[in-house]
Amino acid sequence: MSEQIELSKQPRLLLIDGNSVAFRAFFALHQQLDRFTNHDGLHTNAIYAFKTMLDVVIKAVHPDKALVAFDAGKTTFRTEKFGDYKGGRSKTPPELSEQMPYLRDLLSAYGIKSYELSNWEADDIIGTLAHEGEEAGYQVIIVTGDRDLTQLATDQTTVAITQKGVSEIEYYTPAHVQEKYGLSPEQIIDMKGLTGDTSDNYPGVTKVGEKTAIKLLTQFDSVEGVYDHLDELKPSKMKDHLIEDHQQAVLSKDLATIRTDAPLAVHLADLDYRGPDLDKLVPFYQSMDFNNFLKQLRNTSLELDFDQAGMNQNQLVPVKWTVLTAQNVDLVTQFTKEISFILEMPDENYHLSAFSGFVMTDGQQTLVSREVDLLQTKPVKQLLASDQVKKNVFNAKAQYVGLHRLGTPLDGVDFDLLLVSYLLDTNDNSNDLGSLAQQHGYDAVESDEVVYGKGAKRSIPDDDQLFFDHLARKALAIQELHDRLFTQLDEHEQADLYRDIELPLTFVLARMELAGITVDTTQLTDMREKFKEQLGTLEQTIYNEAGETFNINSTKQLGTILFEKMKLPVIKKTKTGYSTSVDVLEQLASQAPIVENILSYRGLAKLQSTYIEGLLKVVHSRDHKIHTRYLQTLTQTGRLSSVDPNLQNIPIQTQQGREIRKAFVPSHPDWEIFSSDYSQVELRVLAHITGDHNLQEAFVEDEDIHAATARRIFGLSAEDEVTPLMRRQAKATNFGIVYGISDYGLSQNLGISRPQAKQFIDTYFREYPGVKNYTEEIVAKAKTDGYVETITHRRRYLPDINSKNFNRRSFAARTAMNTPIQGSAADIIKIAMIKMEAALEQAGLKATMLLQIHDELVFEAPKSEIETLTQLVPKVMDSAVKLDIPLKVESAHGASWYEAK
Repeated sequence: MSEQIELSKQPRLLLIDGNSVAFRAFFALHQQLDRFTNHDGLHTNAIYAFKTMLDVVIKAVHPDKALVAFDAGKTTFRTEKFGDYKGGRSKTPPELSEQMPYLRDLLSAYGIKSYELSNWEADDIIGTLAHEGEEAGYQVIIVTGDRDLTQLATDQTTVAITQKGVSEIEYYTPAHVQEKYGLSPEQIIDMKGLTGDTSDNYPGVTKVGEKTAIKLLTQFDSVEGVYDHLDELKPSKMKDHLIEDHQQAVLSKDLATIRTDAPLAVHLADLDYRGPDLDKLVPFYQSMDFNNFLKQLRNTSLELDFDQAGMNQNQLVPVKWTVLTAQNVDLVTQFTKEISFILEMPDENYHLSAFSGFVMTDGQQTLVSREVDLLQTKPVKQLLASDQVKKNVFNAKAQYVGLHRLGTPLDGVDFDLLLVSYLLDTNDNSNDLGSLAQQHGYDAVESDEVVYGKGAKRSIPDDDQLFFDHLARKALAIQELHDRLFTQLDEHEQADLYRDIELPLTFVLARMELAGITVDTTQLTDMREKFKEQLGTLEQTIYNEAGETFNINSTKQLGTILFEKMKLPVIKKTKTGYSTSVDVLEQLASQAPIVENILSYRGLAKLQSTYIEGLLKVVHSRDHKIHTRYLQTLTQTGRLSSVDPNLQNIPIQTQQGREIRKAFVPSHPDWEIFSSDYSQVELRVLAHITGDHNLQEAFVEDEDIHAATARRIFGLSAEDEVTPLMRRQAKATNFGIVYGISDYGLSQNLGISRPQAKQFIDTYFREYPGVKNYTEEIVAKAKTDGYVETITHRRRYLPDINSKNFNRRSFAARTAMNTPIQGSAADIIKIAMIKMEAALEQAGLKATMLLQIHDELVFEAPKSEIETLTQLVPKVMDSAVKLDIPLKVESAHGASWYEAK
């Protein structure tokens, strides 16, 4: 195998076969399909793997020019010649199709042009540009997963074939083609003429395989040469087939021939490669939830370079402000009706961030200061605590927590620019005030990145003029946008959503964050030692099974043990050797006990490093609590996200993972943790929204919904006929429908064939016709309105719902189906949280709401109040919203979060 490319001193042209590589990228990670989705539900495995391939190739090639070619459609000049060309291919999984438009966005962010040409294939675009590149003196590198393109290899053109994944590449030069096949690159076409191609579905000569074709071409050079010397062949079945299939061989060779004269509208002059456009790449990674790639950007020279000298501050209209000091602090008493206020905290984690300064303005007088101690003075405290003076802010939760740390209350918040902007359009959910203001047409303010810098370069300017100008502009932006955005809320019928749900919830969340949850570090430390001991035992067991000691964490050493010493079948190879990825090991687990133990070792090691060590790092030294932050404006469905740390991700699939919750305990002796969880809330919302009689009946009768669905899918008459496997398959189908799953996705989840998965979905829709009608009607409504809504009028715009691009349109349709379901479930628990806090206060209980984890609320309370909570919490939660079918809440309590689950 050729593992690296020899680069000449010529300029280099990189050409990538987009469809072929995307296909390989998708299937390289298809077994982890569910893990690779972003916060909008978009599958991202192909995008992730394609990006990995780009990095490998760009690093190896250092191109001067680059292009990614895509197929324009199924109909080309080849289908005109042969109607069944590529006719045998199975339908592209929608999980891949939906990613294709975003692959182009990735390429645009990488600074690489993409191109397609109607009636021609990507191969022909590549062949034509490769020829043009050679003529202009370029070294050409072609990247593809299709070996047909090896016919383009020349002394100037190398064809890089992606292997089982996409990061391992085999480079084909004419010498490598000769070494591998005993043929020249030009003869690859002749080989295809004789053998045909099952993938592209053209016939060749009956029963002539690759070995026979190579033997004939070695002797006679080409398809034409074979037929010119046909009389020299001895009588045989093969000779008969050659005679009978002469026209097929000629046609197949023609179909296999990549054209180098396609009528392209792009040429070398259009393909300059200058590297990534970080203004596009950073938001693209953010939209895909590629957090590791964002970290890589921050740790390399690709960091955005903000030049403070070029911030264009002097191009903005001047603003006036007065510096507030201890001597003139009474100026704040002039604010009597409404102010915009900002307590500036440079770090995202406002529980820990330093305070840089503050600003308040009524639009006439603007006061700024770096002296945050002034916020603790009587006149300022009275102003901020007054519910008679309306406060306009950006991120009310952060402001509330920050002021609370200073011992200063905040009341009377009327307008939160961050929240209102999020509700108006969840597609534009930036956390930067300046950026949001500009999106809403207010240009008299810069983003924080422009003024403060980004990442490691981020800092508050020492220059008072610069800092106070920026603070003043931000506060004035809030003031200016107040009326404009409230008018839009009214037009969208979202004023109630804002005032009755999102704004009150902000302060409920703030108080939950401030309360935090106590963590028994001794328990975590003991668990760390226990896991360490278990890891040691597993390690020794693995050594005994291997017959020697080695580094289990070394892919290379592990591969040697498994595939060379123990002779296990090689499933996948990488550029550096054998693959020992999780999906590979899972396929091998039944063949050798050592593999199961290695999987257990890896799982336990991840729990140890990510969760045990990770949680110990974020326990506050003063109160021994974890104070997570809830992101209220991140997801497009309205669901909350937990960060610093993410408590929603504590694993519950394994017993060892669940045991981590033992460390989460009450903050007082004789208290307990109390947990209440909505049961199947999304399926209940589905039943309510669709109005499906059969689905609603199952919930009204309090049936096991998954068993009820299994009976319908498998045509059973009684519940006791449902096996555990049937129920599991029905459960996957139930939840799959909520998330708009395809037959391919369901087949992967259940390990069944795609036709069988399709039959499950078709039967489901037949048995629950209201659900089928809903999916059709909501998509039609989205196409008309351009958006969908939840039960509280939470709106999600779908700009691609009428796109000419099939893949973008299809993903938007899937989003239209599932957003009202997921978003309404999010609405329900938010309403429950607001009512729950009020109910606890009204009942005079000491119980405190601590966490929201998906559909679960976690409290701590004195043991004496547990019986009251057992009645009160489910009563409040199941009546949060009135649906056509009952909500169901399950509760538990104990000495830890583990016992309460």
